[in-house]
Amino acid sequence: MTETADDLSAPLGQDKPRRKRRLRLPFTAMQLLAVLLGLFLVTFAGFAIFNKDPLGGEPVTRIAISEPRTIDKATDERPAGQESKRDTKETPKQAASGEQKTITMIDGSTGARHDVVIGAGVAAEKDEAASAPPSVMAGINPKLLEKSRYGMIPVVADGLKPFNVYAADADRARAAKMPVVAIVIGGLGVGAAKTLDAIMKLPPAVTLAFTPYGADPGKLAERARAQRHEIFLQIPMEPYDFPDNDPGPQTLLTSLSADQNMDRLYWHLSRMQGYAGLTNFMGARFIATEPAMQPIIREAAKRGLGFFDDGSSPRSIAPQAAANQAIPFGKGDIAIDAVPTPAEIDRALNKLESTARERGIAVGTASALPVSIERIGAWTRTLGDRGILLVPLTTAMLKSKSS
Repeated sequence: MTETADDLSAPLGQDKPRRKRRLRLPFTAMQLLAVLLGLFLVTFAGFAIFNKDPLGGEPVTRIAISEPRTIDKATDERPAGQESKRDTKETPKQAASGEQKTITMIDGSTGARHDVVIGAGVAAEKDEAASAPPSVMAGINPKLLEKSRYGMIPVVADGLKPFNVYAADADRARAAKMPVVAIVIGGLGVGAAKTLDAIMKLPPAVTLAFTPYGADPGKLAERARAQRHEIFLQIPMEPYDFPDNDPGPQTLLTSLSADQNMDRLYWHLSRMQGYAGLTNFMGARFIATEPAMQPIIREAAKRGLGFFDDGSSPRSIAPQAAANQAIPFGKGDIAIDAVPTPAEIDRALNKLESTARERGIAVGTASALPVSIERIGAWTRTLGDRGILLVPLTTAMLKSKSS
């Protein structure tokens, strides 16, 4: 046996210290990590397969909604002087939370989601907060309104129809004897600046069409009527490329039942008052689908409204449906700013003028682009000198019906 120097120098009778044995695991750290990762994946897969929540994985926010707390002055135990400071901070917030709630609407047919602010049955535009319109706007005949689940909507009463009552003043005797042109500016109510430009810079005979969206479309519509413009309400309808091209919340869809679309229509009708008729907002597919479109025309006739087809869908069934219901009807002939450049807008206006000379009536449509407002305003200033009368849309519709 070989002895080392340490063995020879160690004291007799004492054992040499033994080396400590290291505990060795039956697997490596990498193997342990792999096992844990496998268990995690198996657990996650099981949750995904057996979980019944169809919105699993969607972000969820839980909001506690409580009734505003009222403080009885007689039993309030706070020291005097403190209640005024606290109440002035809390009361507006409590009032707002009591009047409006933000929800996400999920369309059952398409799965499309829209954030909507609900307040007294009123929803908002996708990108702007909404506020409930006044129950009755200034200058509105309360007899021509009835209450719906969303708010006040037009109705025929005492032989009066909104189409006749809210049509703008016009020299209809002259209009019957000479060529007339009507111009409809659409897409208003979203974007106060461009809406006010159209209201203030265009002649009163130009008809303004408002979408149901925006922070307060009723207030802007009221301003338009104060400037003697007649107004129409644009109803969002399904285009062919929906939902890639989405008009907005509560769009009328061909996939919905007539009752579901009617409920959505009532929501739109409640957003403002004082309009003489309805017109489509997009809607190439909807306006060309007879089972979907017929109930809308019938409802417009029932409520004493006219209907204007903006002419964007060559397959529209609106003319035939309106004729069957004997409803005041009009159709756009030329999209004035389809190419929004000064030269092309001027060319479209000249074509509109030629159409009026040939047929006696021509209707142009445009948006509230600054270049459109500028060119249309300049063109209308000299239109009368060329023997053509600019009239509100309702006047053109009545002339078309009588001719």
